[in-house]
Amino acid sequence: MVVGPIALVGSGEYLPVMQEIEAELIKGRNPKYVQVPTAAAPEGDKSLQRWIDLGLAQANRLGVEQVPVVVRDADEANDPELAALIKGAGLIYLSGGNPHFLAETLRGSLVWDAIYEAWQQGAALAGCSAGAMAIADHIPALRMHSPREVRGLGVLPHIRVLPHFDKFYKWVPDLALRILDVPVGVHVVGIDEDTALVGGPYEWEVQGRQSAWLINGGKKQQFSKGDVIHLPAN
Repeated sequence: MVVGPIALVGSGEYLPVMQEIEAELIKGRNPKYVQVPTAAAPEGDKSLQRWIDLGLAQANRLGVEQVPVVVRDADEANDPELAALIKGAGLIYLSGGNPHFLAETLRGSLVWDAIYEAWQQGAALAGCSAGAMAIADHIPALRMHSPREVRGLGVLPHIRVLPHFDKFYKWVPDLALRILDVPVGVHVVGIDEDTALVGGPYEWEVQGRQSAWLINGGKKQQFSKGDVIHLPAN
């Protein structure tokens, strides 16, 4: 079976504004929508429940089965019963929160192995905000409580993701300085809110209501809905 598509989303997971994109991702696949809210675990059970509730509402709109895989820490990430829930997924979604916590919790775990295997077998793999950053190879130090850089989950070693890009420069005024030191062959992509890059690993279509951007040496190249971004393979 062909490896499934990837969606890197700037914001809006499980909301009606992204319903069309999520519907297309699971179309023709097993109607099993696996939702992993791990990035929100540091915020507590109330935040996790909010993501579960949002995910259920979207699954109902799509007419598919919601399967929440609630991993709060490294021990739960290695729970074989939680990992088993992922088998047969049509769409797997890593939602928002803390990207550093998400990557460090899932990396090398049974749950991540199950996610990766399902994607290799054809499931669509989506990440929004923290989830999009973690799917890539490297997460810059962008948050006050996450001052150090962290390796991502490595699905896309040639990409670094900046979600909420239309707001990021307001949140992180020295953003350009933080992303200057990028290895040769690695591409920095900015994704506006309610917008996604879908495809991978080197060809991506812009979907949603705003734009995606390629950032190179402090210069930004804008791509609008329907545009295709071709990243050179090195």
